Amino acid sequence: MNERELLVNGLAAYGIDCPQGVDQLLRFSDLLLETNKVMNLTAVTDPVEVVTRHFLDCAVLAPYARGRSVVDVGCGAGFPGMPIALLSDARVTLLDSLGKRIKFLQGAIDELGLKNVCAVHARAEEFGHREGYDLAVSRAVARLNVLAELSLPMVKVGGYFIAMKAVGSDEEIEAAKPAIRLLGGRLERVQDYDVPGSDRKGRLVWIKKIRSCPSKYPRRFSQISAKPL
Repeated sequence: MNERELLVNGLAAYGIDCPQGVDQLLRFSDLLLETNKVMNLTAVTDPVEVVTRHFLDCAVLAPYARGRSVVDVGCGAGFPGMPIALLSDARVTLLDSLGKRIKFLQGAIDELGLKNVCAVHARAEEFGHREGYDLAVSRAVARLNVLAELSLPMVKVGGYFIAMKAVGSDEEIEAAKPAIRLLGGRLERVQDYDVPGSDRKGRLVWIKKIRSCPSKYPRRFSQISAKPL
């Protein structure tokens, strides 16, 4: 099965039928892998694995993002934000602290002619846009209590922060509950899913913003690192 067939069949498993999005994702894969030869964007270098490990893993979020404003906190090479933007009508902000990643992503946005996504070079704790988004998402490697402090202040009351985590993250989730409450959030559900076309599993941690975050959060990253909530 080639990359296109794998992608189309995998998206169908999520109930997603988006031929234009498939074309754009495959073009994005070409851009990613070509740039990756000179810039460390991803450890995944096989086009089939790009489809399974990046596109189909992240596509699980696309149906939930439809019609919403979304910020991808610590987007890296564009995940999960780019698949969300290419498979839905969400208005997506890709946020990362590394300028070379944002330069790559802006180039890809221009190449693909995308109008519903922007790439921003900034640290999450300095970005602002307080309570400006319906949805914050992150597949960053930081622990959940740290991601919650960086992400929840950007979410509107009534919106959600969805963290993509490994299925073995129960202890990390439990440890983050006090921080989530302090930041105005409530752990609503933990949703495990199978990644189509592979034997991989993923987990979505849904945190609802139930009240405004105290104004002193997020703190400077040095403080977050030295004394996590």
